[in-house]
Amino acid sequence: MLNNVEQLEQYMARPSTALIEDVKKIKGDITILGIGGKMGPTLAYLLKNAIDAAGTNQQVIGVSRFSQGTLQEELNDKGIATIACDLLSDEELKKLPKTENVIYMAGNKFGTQGNEHFTWAMNSYLPGRVAEHYKGSKIVVFSTGNVYPLSAVKNGGCDESQAPNPVGEYGQSSLGRERVFTYFSHRDQTPMSIFRLNYAIDLRYGVLVEIARSVYSEQPIDVTMGHVNVIWQGSANEYAIRSLLHATTPPNIFNATGPETLSVRWLAEQFGKRFNKNPQIIGQESDTALLSNSSKAHRAFGYPSVSIEELLDLIAYWIDNDGEYINKPTHFQERKGRY
Repeated sequence: MLNNVEQLEQYMARPSTALIEDVKKIKGDITILGIGGKMGPTLAYLLKNAIDAAGTNQQVIGVSRFSQGTLQEELNDKGIATIACDLLSDEELKKLPKTENVIYMAGNKFGTQGNEHFTWAMNSYLPGRVAEHYKGSKIVVFSTGNVYPLSAVKNGGCDESQAPNPVGEYGQSSLGRERVFTYFSHRDQTPMSIFRLNYAIDLRYGVLVEIARSVYSEQPIDVTMGHVNVIWQGSANEYAIRSLLHATTPPNIFNATGPETLSVRWLAEQFGKRFNKNPQIIGQESDTALLSNSSKAHRAFGYPSVSIEELLDLIAYWIDNDGEYINKPTHFQERKGRY
């Protein structure tokens, strides 16, 4: 079991043999734009560890505003170069060094409601500026399963052939991100992978943590959005890095999530057993949910390295032992796209 954040980050940053072998094939340095988010630091640590294990000499460069906290120093201490930059500033963006590889993690979701203009600027305007700056680089574009419509639970989720039809402005602006990057991929022959993620799981945040905390504190759990997909954050990060080798023109699209369609009610009951508590279930499951089919990614990268049962155990132990919590809810229950 994991007892503190340091152990958790070390666990998520442990590279697999497959990742190490793929890193040997990646030519050139890698820039991570938007490294300051929930996933960025552990992706950078995982990539740096894989490079060290591979014996290659790529530099990892992390870009963020770094406006508060000690993240910049922590990244530097682990051998990751950092640049403080407001990506929405053309002057600052133009000063960024051009690298052969880019992982684009910048974007805005939470706080979209009432601040739609900023969300559209981040998610749909900025991609064009970035694509112009990194013309010809291999780019992995973080996107979201929210570009898909709600789909029938019985169908097992939308695969990459499903036409996007997002609900709400966050999903719409995220589709805008994809469309703008795709335009520049065509125009400049820039190879890209579009990485539609939902939902990444850490022990400090995520769908499973929210359900577990509700069970633990005996708070009601609404099961109207009755089914979800999740993926261990360490595996999602590995998939993203390895997607650099699958970048094409036009962009190659990967859904990134776990193989299961998980019942929210079942998850609550599983945590109830671990906490010896009775989940307080409200609502009734809808026939539709926001679901993705990630079989294409599993074929390319393998199944997630941490199973659902293992995640349930790890999260229950973490919560039972007062583990650190990041208060950034996923709003997975949202059915109208209002974030």
